[in-house]
Amino acid sequence: MTFHKYLGDSKMFEYDKHYRECQQQNKPFIKAKTSPSHKNYFVQIDLMTCDYELSKPEQDDIQKLVENEMEYVKSNTKFDFQGFSIDKELAWFDGISSEHLDEFCVALYDLTQKNHH
Repeated sequence: MTFHKYLGDSKMFEYDKHYRECQQQNKPFIKAKTSPSHKNYFVQIDLMTCDYELSKPEQDDIQKLVENEMEYVKSNTKFDFQGFSIDKELAWFDGISSEHLDEFCVALYDLTQKNHH
């Protein structure tokens, strides 16, 4: 069975199962759900499933990633980015475009793994 870097638009039991897999494999839990208010994605990353936290440089890299996405959303969709929050254990992003969802979530995962193998 392959490990999925993130889970999108799934049922609650699928998220629960993926959360447990992340705990067992010491990986971050990343989920994406379509927001009913604007049809873009709400993405959340939770590092409570693993034994490391986001360093300040990693948080800065994620900040750059989300700022690029905010620019894209602002110039290419009719919805405004709804906001985001980043700290050492949890981060969320409200307004990720469907065109960039996979790329964004994979980049987010890969950033967390750069210094944590």
